[in-house]
Amino acid sequence: QVQLVESGGGLVQAGASLRLSCAASGRRFSGYAMGWFRRTPGKEREFVAALSRSGGATYYADSVKGRFTISRDNAKNTVYLQMNSLKPEDTAVYYCAANTQSGLSAGVTAPFYDSWGQGTQVTVSS
Repeated sequence: QVQLVESGGGLVQAGASLRLSCAASGRRFSGYAMGWFRRTPGKEREFVAALSRSGGATYYADSVKGRFTISRDNAKNTVYLQMNSLKPEDTAVYYCAANTQSGLSAGVTAPFYDSWGQGTQVTVSS
């Protein structure tokens, strides 16, 4: 497992942008598959975006496709989620996740990941 710390959340108006960051500990970050999930009260954790170990493949939930972009900077041990054209329905706690084990290159379900951050709140007002 690895320690993950998210930052960058906040309160914004609809249509605005935010960039979430997730800093990871560990020396093998470049080999981790990374993902972003979100949760709203009373709902299950929802997949948002995933990035393969190599960084060559990305996956997005239909609800964010075309608006959100996941990326990584291996030199900084950091994964980002750029969120544009935010909508009130994007309001949630956003969690960063990592798969630190060998295997599939990327995953879109929570069980695929073995490490989670504490979450950062994103609130979008209408």
